[in-house]
Amino acid sequence: MPPALWAYLALSRVSRPLWRGVVRRRLRAGKEDALRWRERFGQTDAPRPAGPLIWLHAASVGESLSLLGLIARLRQARPDLGVLITTGTVTSAQMLEAALPPGVTHQFVPCDCAPATRAFLAQWRPDLAVFTESELWPRLLADTRAAGVPLLLINARVSGGTLRTWRRVPRIARALLDSFALILAQEVGTARAMLALGVSHVVVSGSMKQELAPPGADAATLAALQDAVGGRQAWLAASTHPGEEAVVLAAHRAAGEDLLILVPRHPERGADIAAMAQAAGFVTARRGAGAVLDPATQVYVADSMGEMGLWYRLCDRAFVGGSIAAMGGHNPYEPAALGSAILVGPQVWNFTEAYDRLVDAGGMYPVATAQDLAEGLTLLRAPLRRAAQALAARRALAPNTGATQMALTEILARLPPEAS
Repeated sequence: MPPALWAYLALSRVSRPLWRGVVRRRLRAGKEDALRWRERFGQTDAPRPAGPLIWLHAASVGESLSLLGLIARLRQARPDLGVLITTGTVTSAQMLEAALPPGVTHQFVPCDCAPATRAFLAQWRPDLAVFTESELWPRLLADTRAAGVPLLLINARVSGGTLRTWRRVPRIARALLDSFALILAQEVGTARAMLALGVSHVVVSGSMKQELAPPGADAATLAALQDAVGGRQAWLAASTHPGEEAVVLAAHRAAGEDLLILVPRHPERGADIAAMAQAAGFVTARRGAGAVLDPATQVYVADSMGEMGLWYRLCDRAFVGGSIAAMGGHNPYEPAALGSAILVGPQVWNFTEAYDRLVDAGGMYPVATAQDLAEGLTLLRAPLRRAAQALAARRALAPNTGATQMALTEILARLPPEAS
């Protein structure tokens, strides 16, 4: 074991007070659930279901939603199976509360200190642990292995920042990845990065996010919003981050657009964004404050949860955020599946291969500045150009990877046999 990893694991035996301080600060910042913070230390009133239990871990919203199709197939194949899913953010917990089927339990992932991870494992006693993407906590992995629980890493993806870290500490990266019996990578780049570290148990499976059904929308709510939009030109800025709203608002003005639906990645920023739009002189309404979209609205801040299916259906042009701000971009599969013409910035390393396919197919419009965005919005007003780009995106990102089925096969092979 690398000395630095050994030292981290040794310190994690006595780091509970440090983690308590971290959780307290997050509580004050609204980043923890005030009623459920004890789950961070493996304490819960939720009972463990009888029978075999699979534990699925996802870092945040996108990763957790990518598991929904897998969970449905798992429960169909093994009705006796209990399912536990852990995530790390309040937003992901809120999304899952509405999306998870009955009988699936959600918990917050424990802090990476020995008392918390061991209490969590003692409570839940999983038969198999399945992690997604690339959030790897050393103490949690070590204690899971020590408890004799097999580990899989599915839908694995390496961001540019993670790869740079791995290259600085290759022995630690390999030790963590060696915790898993098998790694299913989203794309070739991730597999190559792992192979370069000496990790041989990695297979390219494709992206489960690509196979996820697009978000739904309530028909009556959508119809009411369409009536409110009327004949106006409306476009969407989806999953925006700090720094991007100023670009989006400047493009909205420069392009002379009628209506902007602005959906921040983190809804708690809604009030500040609405104030920014009002200060820029736009007639602004905020969904999180109960305001309705009306004919006078120029900027509608949709700071709500679980409604992205509405906004993509309402707008046929969509800027995908996290791509001008250096966040690595967000999932292009949803706008492609729902027929939006996609505009996106250059910072898309989280989904490199997906955006490469869009570029090759002519399925996206690249932007870097407010002027670029305004020009793209104007060009995509032309119905034929907009429809051609949307069709190219849909074809380029068609859900045909087989990633979910491959993950299901590997999981079922490692679960205890069904009782006869």
